[in-house]
Amino acid sequence: DLPNDREVVLCPPFTALGAVFEVIQSSPLKLGAQNLHWEKSGAYTGEISAPMLRDVGCSYVILGHSERRTYFYESNLTVNKKIFAALAEGLTPMVCVGETLEEREKNQTFEVIQRQIKEGLAGLTEEQGVRLMIAYEPVWAIGTGKTATPEQAGEVHTFLRNLLAENFGQEVASQIRIQYGGSVKPENMKALMNQEDIDGVLVGGASLDADSFTRIVKFKE
Repeated sequence: DLPNDREVVLCPPFTALGAVFEVIQSSPLKLGAQNLHWEKSGAYTGEISAPMLRDVGCSYVILGHSERRTYFYESNLTVNKKIFAALAEGLTPMVCVGETLEEREKNQTFEVIQRQIKEGLAGLTEEQGVRLMIAYEPVWAIGTGKTATPEQAGEVHTFLRNLLAENFGQEVASQIRIQYGGSVKPENMKALMNQEDIDGVLVGGASLDADSFTRIVKFKE
């Protein structure tokens, strides 16, 4: 009984993708992965390619998550290569951008995000751009219990929408879904979704609790 005005994508660990797909394939739920390698094939031991993800039932993939950028030193250039790899296999990239606490305190939020978008989406056509999904995840609000206020999040989302319009034109930018991800909870869903340029959420910790996740999915505006 999923509300028909929303889409739900589950992104479990690689080892669970096949099992989760078996369970959800006849439901409206979609399957996504948490990362991929930018090469289609080759000697890259331990890596997962876009064709492998398609084979196991994925239609989405998270790219450039803050933890990938922080712990595995993924650059905007790396994210860019991964976006092209995902699109080539018909996967929808969920491209994550966001600033650290240090960057926010230095008033560098917009500068950082502009660079992530400019370099991360370099070379993409309008036809490719419309297939993207962007996720704003303020790094300082992930797993910390801190949440950007709805107004703070909304301000960045509007900035992102304008950046996308500069890249791809207003028509394409208006079609790209921009998610918010940063300590999303059932309690703050409504206030976040009331912001004009927030189209959805990227849920982390709250997705591990079935009740919380269900309440987020079924929230009423």
